Amino acid sequence: MIVIIFYGFFLFLFVIGLLWILIPAFYGPPSHPTHPDRIRRALKFANLQPDEILYDLGAGDGRVLLIAAQEFGAKPVGVEVGLVQCALIRLRIAASGLADKIQLKWEDYFKTDLTQADVVFLYVTSREATRLAPLLEREMKPGSRLISISADFPEWEPSQFDNRDLIFIYVMPPQRGNLTTYLLKQDS
Repeated sequence: MIVIIFYGFFLFLFVIGLLWILIPAFYGPPSHPTHPDRIRRALKFANLQPDEILYDLGAGDGRVLLIAAQEFGAKPVGVEVGLVQCALIRLRIAASGLADKIQLKWEDYFKTDLTQADVVFLYVTSREATRLAPLLEREMKPGSRLISISADFPEWEPSQFDNRDLIFIYVMPPQRGNLTTYLLKQDS
């Protein structure tokens, strides 16, 4: 009987592990968490203010949501397609006591309404960034900010760029150009 319970437990963990990887992989790259210090630098760099609405597209384990709510007083909204990730995020939110400040949406971020967002946080590949550009440009309100970790938008000139941590900030509507045009302006 112990052996059956033991195998059943490991089968359960195996299935959870597969769901953690496979479901998000159908929609884009697998989850890769951002270091908390890098998140803090990015949110400071974007000048996230109390009560601003921050959307984290591809919320992963929820660390951006928790830092934005706890340390910046923002009203974060996480968007995550992975069922296991959503369950983990809900547990982390409940454990932090911030359930009244953080929203979580279980959906594909390509179908998310971003019209209420003051700030959008992304950690995606350059390919995903290019696919997301039309949605972001159409949905985000003028003056809202986009934080992109590691991936630039090839047709947009960033408003700010941190070359140490590869943090790109774009103010909507985006200015046409690219990272090169931004760097050339900084050199002159």
